[in-house]
Amino acid sequence: MADSVVLDPVDLQLLRLLQNDARITYRDLAAQVGVAPSTCLDRVTRLRRSGVILGHRLRLDPAKIGRGLQALLSVQVRPHRRELVGPFVERVRALPEARTVFHLTGPDDYLVHVAVADMADLQRLVLDEFTARREVARVETRLIFQQWECGPLLPPGNADS
Repeated sequence: MADSVVLDPVDLQLLRLLQNDARITYRDLAAQVGVAPSTCLDRVTRLRRSGVILGHRLRLDPAKIGRGLQALLSVQVRPHRRELVGPFVERVRALPEARTVFHLTGPDDYLVHVAVADMADLQRLVLDEFTARREVARVETRLIFQQWECGPLLPPGNADS
């Protein structure tokens, strides 16, 4: 596991603001934090280089692009061996329907968040891409009715910073 990075209150404020709006200009970001724009740029660059900031992503509304049904697939792989983990995960990550893949402890080995067009598309995905694989012993499907984004991710003990 990577070592944690020491973050001061200015870094934490920058991270909070950037997580809420990654398109904010450095000038506006600096003004809100109370530092010079050049200082702001230097700090954000340092946060990127240290691996704290992993990148910027564009979020899409799945329903507006024809993927209005989302589900969580609990997948059990048998045998659950190291040589199957990598290829299985890479195959799932390559699926256009896959949003996130989690490797878990407990009775299920993976939790896969998917976005599909409709129930028939979900059935096709489960049958053709999961249960058809020899190593997949079981798939349990849970439909997602609604989801909410949570607040910015900050280090423990810094929720009020």
